[in-house]
Amino acid sequence: MLHPDGYKDRRVVLLGLARSGVAVAELFHRAGARVTVNDKKDRSACPEAAQLEALGISVIFGHHPEDLIDADVSLVVKNPGIPYSIQPIQQALRLGIQVVTEVEVAHHICPAPIIGITGSNGKTTTTTLVHLMLTESGKDAVVAGNIGRALTEAALAAHPEQWIVAELSSFQLKGTVDFHPRIACLLNLYETHLDYHETMEDYAASKSKLFRNLAPEDTAVMNWDDDYCRSLLPEIKAGVLPFSFKHSLEKGVYIERNHVVYADGSGTSHTIVPLSGIAMKGDFNVENALAAAAVALSAGADAAAIARVLSSFRGVEHRLEFVRELNGVSFYNNSKATNPAATIKSIEAFGDEPIVLICGGQDRKSEFMELLPVFRERVKAVVTLGETRFKLDHIAELAGLTKRKTVETEDMPETAIRQAVEAAYAFAEPGGVVLLSPACASWDMFPSYEERGRMFKHSVHTL
Repeated sequence: MLHPDGYKDRRVVLLGLARSGVAVAELFHRAGARVTVNDKKDRSACPEAAQLEALGISVIFGHHPEDLIDADVSLVVKNPGIPYSIQPIQQALRLGIQVVTEVEVAHHICPAPIIGITGSNGKTTTTTLVHLMLTESGKDAVVAGNIGRALTEAALAAHPEQWIVAELSSFQLKGTVDFHPRIACLLNLYETHLDYHETMEDYAASKSKLFRNLAPEDTAVMNWDDDYCRSLLPEIKAGVLPFSFKHSLEKGVYIERNHVVYADGSGTSHTIVPLSGIAMKGDFNVENALAAAAVALSAGADAAAIARVLSSFRGVEHRLEFVRELNGVSFYNNSKATNPAATIKSIEAFGDEPIVLICGGQDRKSEFMELLPVFRERVKAVVTLGETRFKLDHIAELAGLTKRKTVETEDMPETAIRQAVEAAYAFAEPGGVVLLSPACASWDMFPSYEERGRMFKHSVHTL
């Protein structure tokens, strides 16, 4: 796409208001574009609309008009969550009109270098860690994208001496063309979001767009233990700084003698922190720590600041978050585990403690067979809820688990969570763990994984 100033007197259509829609609409309006905003929600659900209408921006609610997109439209900016299958987007693509997300717009106006962080799991924790490591090193950094401010808002307020640390989803990256971060980090790739992308190939291609426009002076931070990450290396034009939980590296961040170390490529390695000094629980969080350290080092953070952050940061809410202990049973909230791989990693984070797992949620057509070994080896009992409750109960049955319960009140989420917590507590024993780790998105019953986690914590605290 062009810089927004290039759309003066041209039609720009925004699909979906959401968090970033207002900033993008106002940006194109100030640039002189003829802006139309369309949101399928009712006007009462779009309080931001009055702000746009006061500027003279046309806002259409409740439906997608058949004639919204025609040959006079120069650009469509879509909310990342809106599927490409809807009529206005299909019409735009038929007419050869570019369809982008807000991330692409932000790139064109941002004076600050952007750190882009993506992956199937671990994005929020890694993004948060990088921000903390940079600020602890005395650098000016802000968080944006999927957490913090919308990327366009951050870009409008940014200055060249600042770092913008952006968590980016495949939905956001799919709608990019020229987006160019200074540092790009891919944490991992697992099968997920196939209800949106339809194929694993499209999902992977969307993630890989993070690296498409990198130049030799940029840095790509890659998970050396992930086959897909390594497969991208021949196509990356930037310098590569890998991280690894399993292997020693000539250059990169890895584990050596139970310490996190950084090898600078000259034959010298620098110890950052002992593994015992990392405050977060679980091997997957060690992987996040390695990735964050690699990114932060690439941005000029110092090792001492990185060590201080890793020794004090205990994790992000809803990500293996300790809730309470009751009669010897520990409760953990891992509501952010929205795919099977994340649930497996959270189960593996515990040692020999017997685990009662609460899982289930939106059905994205997974059969969950990858959970069978960890159910068989590490889980004592399973409580399931949501659209996938019977699929996951079947996996637990195949694993030989006799302590199982399905919660049926799908249309009453607060009641369902309460019943699931009570059933899990009844299955648990002193020294054991009750773990909410759904392996599914929340949208069948809850507006977000955050709300699911909050309801879980409330139920635990009121047992």
